[in-house]
Amino acid sequence: MNALNETDNTRSRILKDKIVLGIVIFFSLLTISPIVLIIGKLIAKGYKQLSFGFIVENTPSTFEAMTAISNHETIPGGIANGLVGTLLMVAMAAAIAIPVGIIAGIYLYETPGKFLPNLIRNVSDILQGVPSIVLGLISYMWVVKHVTNGFSALAGSVSLAIMMLPMIVRSTEETFKMIPQSLKEAALALGVPYYKVILKVMIPTGFSGLLTGILLAIGRVMGETAPLMLTALGSSVINLNIAKPTSAVPLLIWEFYNDPNMVDLIWSSSLLLMIIVLSLNVISKQIAAGRK
Repeated sequence: MNALNETDNTRSRILKDKIVLGIVIFFSLLTISPIVLIIGKLIAKGYKQLSFGFIVENTPSTFEAMTAISNHETIPGGIANGLVGTLLMVAMAAAIAIPVGIIAGIYLYETPGKFLPNLIRNVSDILQGVPSIVLGLISYMWVVKHVTNGFSALAGSVSLAIMMLPMIVRSTEETFKMIPQSLKEAALALGVPYYKVILKVMIPTGFSGLLTGILLAIGRVMGETAPLMLTALGSSVINLNIAKPTSAVPLLIWEFYNDPNMVDLIWSSSLLLMIIVLSLNVISKQIAAGRK
């Protein structure tokens, strides 16, 4: 009897395990299905416009697009002005946010439990949840109104830098917490100056973690549109003057959306932007996996 009861209990547990596993798989597939559908839609509608010219040519005019559509041809031109503007503003934002974020993260790591570090940590957490358009408005008031006296790539990069800071600050702090304390103590015991311990020991040791946080922050801001609408405004040509209006891929997508003749370019631009952001996220995941 005991053997039969144990067999029944085992079968019952196996059946319950299979039911729960089936439920987990079902809801997991349900969760990822919107992403799969979105990616599939982008690929199906966006690959037609992708070409070398799409990357190196400027945005076409409405008349050029309308003429191509009426002749059943591929819309000429591309998004080179948006790609260059995105790279320019993201590079400037990284140049601002990376050193400030790493220094702030090191400060939080070195002085835990004190009032000012706790205040900075809380402000950083709050800043991460602030809507991006609010940060764009702040950059508008700081840079557009008082520095460049007009829309500019510099104003756009400042708004993106503010968005990048919280992730870099917290990733730096958490990365340094994972480094064995004995490593730092050993360097100090050898008489190495404090700044060299940070620059020559701590940062190189936690480099992969720092790089992961930086790449995730860059990936997050590359697709932002709202702050750039208030700061960079946009441009129909490639502009390398940081004091002048500059385009970006998200801005172009918004402009294409408002022009019925440019609808086909929305999908190609979105697909290219998704590939760039996805590549950054995959690289950061690989770096994070390599740390384990």
